[in-house]
Amino acid sequence: MDNKVFMFINQFSGRGSAMDWLMILISNRIRYVFIFVLVFMWFRNDSYKKVSFNAVMSIGITLFIHTFIKLFYFKPRPFVTNRVGILIPSKKDSTFPSKHTLLVFAISSSIFLYDRFLGSIMWVLSLLTGISRIWVGHHYPSDIIGSAFIATLTSIITDKISFLKKSIAVNSNWQ
Repeated sequence: MDNKVFMFINQFSGRGSAMDWLMILISNRIRYVFIFVLVFMWFRNDSYKKVSFNAVMSIGITLFIHTFIKLFYFKPRPFVTNRVGILIPSKKDSTFPSKHTLLVFAISSSIFLYDRFLGSIMWVLSLLTGISRIWVGHHYPSDIIGSAFIATLTSIITDKISFLKKSIAVNSNWQ
């Protein structure tokens, strides 16, 4: 099923220059939009500063998880095992998890927990990032779904720990 969904999405790559250009742009450059949003939120006010901090913590944790998984699990990239369209050169390392997808979902999930509107926009951009990674031939759909799950779960846990730390600090001030 994973390969069939990959082939369905990837079959359109290399056919339309405008769509290929857009997918390459999203795949390579969308992370700068996420960085800009985090920096903007950091300087906006204190509550958004907390969101930015939680997002950066979530990014750090997901990068650690990414490195840990890659030490023990290898899944070849689609272009290594199949004849598929590849629009951007890539390393031949393990395809799971997708680092691009981990990072954008860690940020968008952290934002979503505090600002549903902006978080929803960022989530759509994260989904487009995942689709673009399939489109350019670098990842299977399961890589994207797994990475989104890991990053979202990490952001939720980071948020809960941050909330607990704040609650403990508030309660200790009362005594």
